[in-house]
Amino acid sequence: MRGKNGARRRRRLAGAAGVALWMAVFIMCFHPSFVHAQTSPSAPAIPGVSVSVGGSGPTSVANTVKIVLLLTALTLAPAALILMTCFTRVIVVLSFVRNALSLQTSPPNQVLVGLALFITLFVMQPTLQQANTQALQPYLRGQISQTAAIERAEAPFKVFMAKQTRAQDLELFLAYRHETLTAEMERHPEAIAMSALVPAFTLSELQTAFQIGFMIYLPFLVIDLVVSTTLMSMGMMMLPPVMISLPFKVLLFVMVNGWYLVVKSLLVGYAS
Repeated sequence: MRGKNGARRRRRLAGAAGVALWMAVFIMCFHPSFVHAQTSPSAPAIPGVSVSVGGSGPTSVANTVKIVLLLTALTLAPAALILMTCFTRVIVVLSFVRNALSLQTSPPNQVLVGLALFITLFVMQPTLQQANTQALQPYLRGQISQTAAIERAEAPFKVFMAKQTRAQDLELFLAYRHETLTAEMERHPEAIAMSALVPAFTLSELQTAFQIGFMIYLPFLVIDLVVSTTLMSMGMMMLPPVMISLPFKVLLFVMVNGWYLVVKSLLVGYAS
């Protein structure tokens, strides 16, 4: 009997303790003092952001158009670097040299592009200085308008491109505009439209680069023919000729100081 009474008392105490625990939790959750004490501070409100170009007027529209034109010019800057300078001829010739040596990844593309960029800056330095003196500096000092600065900056580039452009390439694009290459245009390249001069200059640069590449390929082609004939006469037809001719190509290129001759031919071509 005593054991049964003790078990009943323990169950009653456990039930009372459970009820007291739930009441305490209820009070802590809903009592105002506990709610304010445990609630984390609210995050600061994010201020509203409004983007506007300007007021509704002709000036604001003009500013918007200028911003769009500026972004467009920045997007086309790489194309201008490639097509209005000597970069096209230089990078194509350097690629021909690597392919003629049967080297796929040496020198790497980063090295060839970097060398082509610095050669381009060296060759184009007089043109860039002239554009800076005639167009950029007066515009920064507020002496000329933006339109005049663009026209003055185009002039030295037109003179440079016209010297390296073949007449037939320029006539090709002028003919589609129902124009002819006059003696006045030849004396004053500033009168030629950029839309016709730039593609004509690019065609001439590619033609010249491929001519130089052909001359570079000839000696290495002779080495390939000699090695292939020798291997066939020895019955070693399963051996790739490139594996044997590659060391001889590199040796010949190093002995004649090939990189010096290639870069020299590029510089002389623009100096003339």
